[in-house]
Amino acid sequence: MFDFDKHLTDLGDQTVLCVGDLMLDEFVYGSVTRISPEAPTPVIAVKRTEVMVGGAGNVARNLVALGARCIFVGVVGDDDAGNALTKALTANSLIEFELVIDPMRQTTRKVRFVSEHHSSHLLRADWESAGGINAAAEDALIAHALAAMSRAGSVVLSDYAKGALTPCVVRAVIDAANKLGKPVIVDPKGRDYSIYSGATMITPNRQELAAATNTTARSDDEIVEAAAGLKRALGAQAVLVTRSEDGMTLVSDGEPVHVPSYAVKVRDVSGAGDTVVAVLSAMLATNADFESAMRAANAAAAVVVGKRGTATLTVAELRSRILPAASLAPEEKIVFDWALLDEHLDDWRKQGLRIGFTNGCFDILHPGHVKLLAGARAACDRLVLGLNGDASVKRLKGEGRPVQNVQSRAEVLAALEAVDLVVVFDEDTPKELIARVKPTVLVKGGDYKREDVVGHDIVEALGGSVVLIDLVPGQSTTGTILALSQFQLTQHKND
Repeated sequence: MFDFDKHLTDLGDQTVLCVGDLMLDEFVYGSVTRISPEAPTPVIAVKRTEVMVGGAGNVARNLVALGARCIFVGVVGDDDAGNALTKALTANSLIEFELVIDPMRQTTRKVRFVSEHHSSHLLRADWESAGGINAAAEDALIAHALAAMSRAGSVVLSDYAKGALTPCVVRAVIDAANKLGKPVIVDPKGRDYSIYSGATMITPNRQELAAATNTTARSDDEIVEAAAGLKRALGAQAVLVTRSEDGMTLVSDGEPVHVPSYAVKVRDVSGAGDTVVAVLSAMLATNADFESAMRAANAAAAVVVGKRGTATLTVAELRSRILPAASLAPEEKIVFDWALLDEHLDDWRKQGLRIGFTNGCFDILHPGHVKLLAGARAACDRLVLGLNGDASVKRLKGEGRPVQNVQSRAEVLAALEAVDLVVVFDEDTPKELIARVKPTVLVKGGDYKREDVVGHDIVEALGGSVVLIDLVPGQSTTGTILALSQFQLTQHKND
């Protein structure tokens, strides 16, 4: 039986080489309430702008969000967008990059205008030079890729048809990877897939598969037939077809495998294909089989399409999706990505509900915790529980803690009726999270004084209050761990 938990844990030990088309992604969010008097077009009142690494760079972002390392090789122009990309990549220590600067090229930049109210894209503006890079840039790109190849567990070719992955570059990378026994995952573009011959896995979507094989590729059987033909033609080991709401289809040496998509609220599909490729490459680097890698990628796609913009996900979010608890509570009530928190808060505030907040490590749940949470819930209409992440617990409590990892702790807490939302934070204190939640009621145990409660100043400045709940005598996680250790020592002596 495949051990997903072990392989997900091993993702942090992997390094993936990614070669492809780098671009700058910008998202302009605002509200649309009127039509322009100058032309029949909507007017967007801009509220905020997000700028991030896109294209093949989004594969790198997804890899490092999972805790893996990424060696990225790409091309940029000598312009503001290229400088912005260089700065953004430099900011992430898990991304090692080599960018070939071509002063004759324009760095690809995409700006999307999005209506926040309807979560819909109104317009996209592109700046790009899509022609193939010149011979000098090709040579430099190949040299960087081959120099890094031996340190990678797998290789990704992320082709956005913006000119970096010329036939010469693709051929050199695939041949070198095959000689070293490195799996090569290709996210393809165009109609002529022959340039990808010899790659380990090709990941077209259904429309791309149909165009590349000159077939309709609509039904399961048609998709399998087209994918099998493509696999044979390219000498690939596997073809994975992404099918949006219809899930994914894998054709390899065994029987074809269809997996359905997860039932999720889709907010934005931008970059979901990059997430799929990133998870596939990281899983294959751990020596996972094709089907297991596909199932992990399918779960990852379900997470990121539920977020706005070109999103990434963490291992904790992936584990939560792919290794679900028996109850649906974790899926509905656990938040790792704070971007999803605002949606819950906005909905509750629209209903006029009082939002409460408490926090802690909750390493081993005991009656004192239950009393605190019940009392906290009684003081508000909806209770947000800030839960320290594993690294935070270790810093606060020392080696050997937490006893249970953050996923296990979050699932237990989410199963409690008193808790409406569990939000994981990695800082030593929840002050930043409290500022984000802006609760009406801030709850802590009676061993605190009001002025010592982290965030009391924030809550009181907003007109809220601090509530202290009496502790249950003799109940603590530290005491429970100590008692268990003494019991085990006594048993050992008796044996």
